[in-house]
Parts: sequence; structure tokens; C-alpha cells
Amino acid sequence: MKDTDEADLPYDEEMPRQEKIEVLQERLEVLEAQNEEMRDRLLDANAENNKYQQKLERLTHENRKLKQSPLFVATVQEISDQGIIVKQHGNNQEMLTEVTEEMRERIEPNDRVALNNSRSIVKILDDETDVRAQVMQVDKSPDVRYEDIGGLEQQLKEVRETVEMPLKRPEDFDTVGVEPPSGILLHGPPGTGKTMLAKAVANHTDATFIKMAGSELVHKFIGEGAKLVRDLFEVARENEPAVLFIDEIDAIATKRTESKTSGDAEVQRTMMQLLSEMDGFEERGEVRIIAATNRFDMLDRAILRPGRFDRLIEVPKPDKEGRKRIFEIHTRDMNVADELDFDQLATDTSGASGADIRAICTEAGMFTIRDDRTVVTMEDFKSAWDKVQAENEDEDISKTFA
Repeated sequence: MKDTDEADLPYDEEMPRQEKIEVLQERLEVLEAQNEEMRDRLLDANAENNKYQQKLERLTHENRKLKQSPLFVATVQEISDQGIIVKQHGNNQEMLTEVTEEMRERIEPNDRVALNNSRSIVKILDDETDVRAQVMQVDKSPDVRYEDIGGLEQQLKEVRETVEMPLKRPEDFDTVGVEPPSGILLHGPPGTGKTMLAKAVANHTDATFIKMAGSELVHKFIGEGAKLVRDLFEVARENEPAVLFIDEIDAIATKRTESKTSGDAEVQRTMMQLLSEMDGFEERGEVRIIAATNRFDMLDRAILRPGRFDRLIEVPKPDKEGRKRIFEIHTRDMNVADELDFDQLATDTSGASGADIRAICTEAGMFTIRDDRTVVTMEDFKSAWDKVQAENEDEDISKTFA
């Protein structure tokens, strides 16, 4: 045993005492360094474990939600001794259901409630839909002017004729005896200025501007999306003249299919409510609709017919003159070099959208700041265009393999 212990020692027994101490100190430093390294690895492993634990909890929560039965929204019609009479949203079906004594004391007529598959009342819902519709009303006009939009002169003219002119000069339409166009659908590739056109209209008219995204109309509860559509148009009618802007309308207005899933059925219910509000029996009043989409090919034909959207306006990527104008707009407040050639920039950035050009100007400014300079040069814009192109290519690749 003694021989084994001696063999494990980091020094020779014949060495002087001072050298033994030095050898032991060196070994101690090595062991401390190894211990520190192992401690760092342990901390990294704990951090990684916490990250995966959080991801596991999130996925478990999402899985639990997906396993839950779908809930249906209904309105309490009457409270009787036999039970609660409710009307289900979406199909207007009335039914009688039982509730606990505790819930009966809390329920009142016209309350919104959630029903399960057995049509039993699960919980009372807050009457928040009206609040959501009110919140979508824009109180402050967007800071976008017509002169901030370049390369879309024809599209801008059509939008102003459809939205602004009927609000400012309604007598012209009365004199001629025609109804003004009631809706505009802006379609084209992403980043071409569709939303900016709507913002400019909101800034240049005194009408109430209400904005929303089509994805906001897709809800968990059956019938909730249709009710929000009704509330939005009601808010618009109460505040007319009004402009209702629906972005990403393809989220709820895709071509109808034979799919039987509850999700697809709910989206179709919401679309049918939108069609009814746009061209139903009830008078819409002085409410103009502007919608935007990147996927014109996905839209249902019913929503494209005249009377709903009277103007289908394509918003393409800008041509060379349009790109030059957009560069001039976005560099108005930039400290650019005197020799900056906008014609050359417009030529070099063939295929760029308005959003791309805005990103190029921002990146060019960032290159200038990184180099501790104060003047943005032509080289900065070229480097920025290379970077924007690379980012767009990476995004396209990620979409391909998604």
C-alpha cells in the first residue's frame, strides 16, 4: 500500500523539501484550474438545462391547450326555472342548458358565455369584444404624407379618387348620379407600400380611421371572429365618415374548401360575416374599406366582385424612376455626399421594393456610423444593398426549408 501511495505522488521522495513544496503548489494550481473549468462547464450545463426545461414547460402547456375541447361562444337569452336559454354565435341555434346554483346567481341575460361540446356553460366571458373594436380606432393620424410615397403615382390617384374624394366632395357624385366606389383591395409583393397608402389616406382625411389585421379576426372561440367583424362595422357606422383598413385580409378571405375541420369552418364563418357587412341588407353608410394582401391568388372570388371591392389596385415593385424617387424621399434628412448618384443607385438596385430601399438607406447610415464618419457615401449604399440582398436570400432559403 505504501508503494502505491508513493507512486501517486507528483514528486520523487529523494527531492529536497522545498522542491517538493513547489511541485505540490504547481499540482494544486493545475487542480484548481481544472476545478474552475469544471465549475464553468457545470454552470453552462445548468443554463442549458434550464433553457430546455422552459421549452419543455412551454410545449407541455401548448400540448395541453391543443388537447382541450373547443369552446363555443353563446349569449344568454333567458333565465328560467328549467335552466338557461342560450343562443350560440355562428349558427344562432337556441338551446336549454343547466348550470350550477353558484353560476346561476352570477349569470344575467345578454351575458356572453363559453359552452363545451356538451353545450354546458363552462364560464362567463367578459364583454371585451366591443373594447377590442374600439381600441382598433386610430386616434392620432399616422405620420405619412402623400409626398412620402414614391413610384406609386397612379395607385395613389386611384386611392384618393375612391376614398378621399367621396368624403371631401360628395356633391360631385350626387350631381353625376353615381355611387362612389365603396372598397379598395391593394395587392402586390411584400414591401411595396400598400400599408403606407392606407396610412397616407388616414392622414389626409378627417374620417375616423380603424385599422386591423386579418389574423386578429381568427379566434379560439367559435363565433368570436364573426362577432368582432360586426362590432368593427358598428364602430365604423357610429363614427362615420370612417375608413376601415384590413391588412392581411387573406387570413380570413381564402378560397372556400370542403374541409370539415373546426378551424377552417370558423375562418369561413368570419369571412361570410365580412361579406354580409360589406354588401348586406343593412346600409353601410359613409364607411370606406381598404384591404391589403400579398396573396391575391388565395382570395375567394366572392370577396372580389364589384360592390364589395370596386377597385382592385395592383401595387408592384417600383421601376427605375420609382426607385430613384424613393431613394430621394428616404435620404431627405440624411447627410449624404454631394457626389451621390441617385440614377446609379436606382439602376444598381433593380428588383428592390420600397421596403428594401428604406432598409438600404438605414444600413448605409449604419456603415457610416461604424466607421466613425458623418457623411454617407456611394460605397456605403452599395455595401448596404449587398447586405439587404444577402438577408433576402437567407429568408427565401429558410422559407423553402420551413
